[in-house]
Amino acid sequence: MASTVSLVESAKRSAAYQAVNDHLLPEYKYVGIGSGSTVVYVVEAIASKGPSFYGGMTFIPTGSQSKGLIRNAGLTLANLNERPVVDGRPVALDVAFDGADEVDEDLNLIKGGGACLFQEKLVAIAAKKFVAVADYRKQSSHLCTTWKTIPIEVLPLAAPDVLIRLREMGSPAPVVRSGLPSKAGECVTDNGMWIIDAPFPPLLLAKDLNSGVTGTGKDGVWEINALAAELLKLPGIVEIGLFHGFNGDQAVTLGKQLQAQKPVAAYFGLANGEVQVQNAV
Repeated sequence: MASTVSLVESAKRSAAYQAVNDHLLPEYKYVGIGSGSTVVYVVEAIASKGPSFYGGMTFIPTGSQSKGLIRNAGLTLANLNERPVVDGRPVALDVAFDGADEVDEDLNLIKGGGACLFQEKLVAIAAKKFVAVADYRKQSSHLCTTWKTIPIEVLPLAAPDVLIRLREMGSPAPVVRSGLPSKAGECVTDNGMWIIDAPFPPLLLAKDLNSGVTGTGKDGVWEINALAAELLKLPGIVEIGLFHGFNGDQAVTLGKQLQAQKPVAAYFGLANGEVQVQNAV
């Protein structure tokens, strides 16, 4: 009988291969590569297609881990700020692939378990479309259900004040993430910042709101977009691990291209070997 670990890894691999097959077209030139354990299989799936497929593509990392994955696979690497500029604007990425710590039924995400959330968000919004890849444990009706905390990247000197404000907003026990066991002291991001993990009750969706439930923080209960807006007002917060708002397809309709944080689809590898695809509606 397969162990739970092997089932989870097999699920991640299946989801990654199907996501790449569905969303990486041979004519694409610029591809975002996220961070985390599932992205290992995304890069493997791309490399398996051979140089004749990916030879004309350039791959943009979200941090040091994905840089290493891209290099080791023999893919062409470029940092986000090294993209060509056309008509005064950096070229858009054709697609970005990344993992998620939790995905709700409206394709909002929590990311940042690997402390790469800021660069992950920069790459996501630089792409015409973003595709999330995960295993069956990451799917929830509402965020903060199974993944209990929101990762928040903060300026170290602001951390004490941010912790106080988070408690006032209804987060019962926010903490600065430790670097242990690999590093003594705080977890330091690729950007030299710290991560605060802030627990909140399950985050409401817009459809959950009514005259008696406003989602504006009473008793610590927040609607996801309201909480994100409030967090980003706090001085010292660099970025938050909530990926919300609208996706790349919706951005075109809204006239907000290259501002989208949500994926157009999420691929979940299941324990039985199948892949469930959750598309935006």
